Formats: sequence, structure tokens, C-alpha cells
Amino acid sequence: FNLPHHKLYPLYSSTPLPLYPSTHPPSTPPPLHPSTVMTIQKQPKVVSKPRKQVKGLWFEKIMAIVALINLCLVFFDISYISWHNFYLRQFPEFTQWYGQQFKGIESHRSTEDYLETVQRLEDQVALEGLSSPQSERLLEQVRSRSIEMIDENPFAGAGKSGTLERIKKRIRDETDAESSKQAFITFWSQDYLSRSGWQESIKFFNAEIRPLIASNYYRGIGLNGEPIDEFWRIDSWFVGLFGIEFLIRTIYLSRRYKGVSWLDAAIWRWYDLLLLIPVWRWLRVVPVTIRINQSKLVNLDPINNRIIRSAISGIAIEITEMVVIRIINQAQDAIQQGDAVRWLLNPSGGRRYIDINGINEAEAIANRLTTVLVYQVLPKIKPEIEALLHHSMTSVLNNSPVYAGIQRLPGLGDWTDQLTKQLVSEVSKNSYQAITASLEDQVGSGLIKQLVGRFGEVFRTEIQQDDAVEEIQLLSVELLEEIKLNYIKRIEMADLEQLQLQKKHLYELTQGFITD
Repeated sequence: FNLPHHKLYPLYSSTPLPLYPSTHPPSTPPPLHPSTVMTIQKQPKVVSKPRKQVKGLWFEKIMAIVALINLCLVFFDISYISWHNFYLRQFPEFTQWYGQQFKGIESHRSTEDYLETVQRLEDQVALEGLSSPQSERLLEQVRSRSIEMIDENPFAGAGKSGTLERIKKRIRDETDAESSKQAFITFWSQDYLSRSGWQESIKFFNAEIRPLIASNYYRGIGLNGEPIDEFWRIDSWFVGLFGIEFLIRTIYLSRRYKGVSWLDAAIWRWYDLLLLIPVWRWLRVVPVTIRINQSKLVNLDPINNRIIRSAISGIAIEITEMVVIRIINQAQDAIQQGDAVRWLLNPSGGRRYIDINGINEAEAIANRLTTVLVYQVLPKIKPEIEALLHHSMTSVLNNSPVYAGIQRLPGLGDWTDQLTKQLVSEVSKNSYQAITASLEDQVGSGLIKQLVGRFGEVFRTEIQQDDAVEEIQLLSVELLEEIKLNYIKRIEMADLEQLQLQKKHLYELTQGFITD
């Protein structure tokens, strides 16, 4: 890495390199046909991706898929208890196996015995009928176990008391009984089953009641006093794989980039650490989402950009609202405390003013505006000024009896009008010359400054008379308060989605101009 620049990059060296490395140049090849040359020139360049990059991308895809599988298992484990009934209906064998192996879930003895007794009753009725003595004894057992189920509530241990309430409601609706106990006694009687039909009644039980009773379970308690949860037996394989990958990535990044330590490399991929934490496993959605986007399995950039734009738009609106309200509050405080009035009425007094350039900016601005007004604005609006003066002077002269009498004399009407125009032109010309001369003359310029200064002094003196200052302060504070309230109301009424659409439209327009 200490080689000279021209050896590292020979194209930039001042010494021409030999075209062929051998001592004997090859024979001159035969000239190509013009059509062949054009064909070669027209062929587009095909830029192939480096082989390492392609292999790395496949590795990223495989690891992203593994992380996604792990995340699906995590969400399944988290939702297993709350969605146990759903999983039991959709995947009964797998749900029972998973619960027994990793959640310490066993069939509850009370509800299991209840369902076994009903199954024996169903088998007995199929063999000897409903009116047999054996069937009557089994019906008595089912009625007794139904009363015990209501009294003892075996569903409470699994947090499924709501399931028992659904069972009680369904059996009451089926038998039209007022109490749940009476409903079970009525349902498991020979009279009711004969009257309603055994097949229809047992079909109702197997479809509406049995799945709810079968969903009950008993969950064991571990040595730590918490319900058994051995999902770590599955998750440890993924955590080990992600740990080895994280270690290899850390070593690789620290060796590839000079000056990057192991800690820097670990912080570089900080989100992968969430895959190694055995708690709060739902946070793994962050690294999995990043991996899926980086591996190009799914392009999440549009969603990401939209989320970022929405967040930035909301923050920008909040910041703008806070800044505007803060500025208005500061202005209100300055007016209420009298700082603004003291600065206007006594600019040189009070607090020390920091001057950074030794120039009175207010005076300089006034002089500059006066120069622009006199030398650039007035010459261009001279016709309009003369028309206004002519109208005013004609209106004044028309009220004079002498001028009206002259106007009535033969041949003098046009002469008076021309005289008025000439007089107006001379007045405007002389006035303009007087103003410009005053500005160019040192004495005149000094008199103008004296006039402006005197005007300010008299204004500050007279405005303090009566209650003008207090009234202006009060009105100014109220005006700022109205502005603040109306601004906040507009911000609240503004549709954030509409603002984002306008911003997107403006962005597309600007991009179009840049492309053109």
C-alpha cells in the first residue's frame, strides 16, 4: 500500500506504458470490415455482478429465510395459549403434541372423564338403545358430572372460565331452561332425548359442546413457580446459529475494514443482537424485516419511505407549530413587559445593544430606500403623478369664479387647459429637481436627516400622550393571540394525507424539471 501513485494507477502515470508486455509485438491483424466494426460498437456493455456479491446475496437470502421461520415460530409460541382453541380446531394433533412437549399441557382429568363418560353412553346407546338400564346409569353419571363441572369450574385453572359460560349458555338455549344445572339435567334425561331424538341431540353435543369441553387443559408449574415453557428447546438452535453468524460477521468486518474494532463491528450490526436475546422475542421482527429488505427477498423500500415521510411530516408540523407559537409568545411577552415600547421610544437607552459592524442599519436602509424611490421609482411614475396633479389643480381652479369666467371667453378654454398642464409639468419637474438636489447637496442631505430625526422625536413624544401606548399594547397582544389561535386551528384542520400528496406532487414536478 506504500507504492507510488503511478504504480497503483498506471492510467494516470505520465510515463507511457508499453502496449504489449512481450519484447516482440505480434503481427498486425487484418483490418475488420466496416459493418463488423459498427456491429461491435453498437453492442451494449454487459456489466456482470461480481461473483462474491452474488454468493453473498444468496447467503443473505438463506439467513433471512431462516430468521423468518424463527420469527413465525416465535409468534406461534406467543399466541399458542391465547389462540389455543383456534389451533386445536385447525391442527388438533399438532396442537396437542406441541402443548405436551413444550408447554406442559395435559388433558384435565375432570373434563376428560366427562367426555369419556359421554362416549361410553354413546357406545351403549348404539348397542342396546336408550331405554336400557346401563344407558340410564350412564345418563345419571353424566348428569352428576355436569353438576360437578358447573360447581367446581375446572376451566378456571387454564383461564378459560369464559368457555364454561359459553357451554352453559348453549345448553340453556337448547333446552329452554332458566338455569344451567336444570338445563344439563333436562338434556341428559331419557324423556328429553327420546322426545328430541337421540341422533339430533348427540349431534348437537358433539358439534357445539364437546369442542369447548375438549379445549380445557391443565398446565404444569415449573421449578421457578411459573407455568412450564420449554420453547427454548427449539429456539436455542436458532440462537446458536445466529450467534455463530454474528461472531463470523464481527470477525470479517473487523478484518476487512482497517481501524474497525470488534466493538465497532458489533455495533455496525446492532439489530442482530435482538436475535440472541431469549426474552422479548417479538422484537426479532426488527432484524428480520431488515434482513428481508437487504437480501432483496421483498422490496420494503416504498413502505419504509412512506413511513419515514409520514413521521417526518408529522414531526415537521409539530415543530412548525411549536416554533410559531413560541415566537408569538415571545412577542406578546415583549409587548406586555414594555420592552418593545421602550425600544421604539428610546432606541439608545436601556439594555446594551451589540453592534457587529459599526453601521446604523436602520438609517442605512432608510437612505437606500430613499435613493431607490427618488432615482428609480419617481422617474417611471412621472406621467401618473402629473395626471394626478393636473386633476387636482383643475378641480381647485374650477371652483374659482375668475377661472370659470376665463373658461367662458371665446378661444381661451383650450389655452387655460394647456397652461394648467404646463404648470403641472413645471411643478413636478422643479419638485423632482429639488428633491434630487437636496439628496446630492450635503446641506440638503443634512436637513433631510434632521427632518427625519425630528419627525421621530416628535412622534415618540406625542404617542406617549393620553393612553395611546397602553391601547396599542393591548390591541397588539390581542391581535397576536388571535393569530396564534387561528394558526393552531388551521394546523388541526389540515389533512396530513393531503399535505403529503401535495408534497409528493411537488417532488414529482421538480424531478421532471431536473430530468429535462
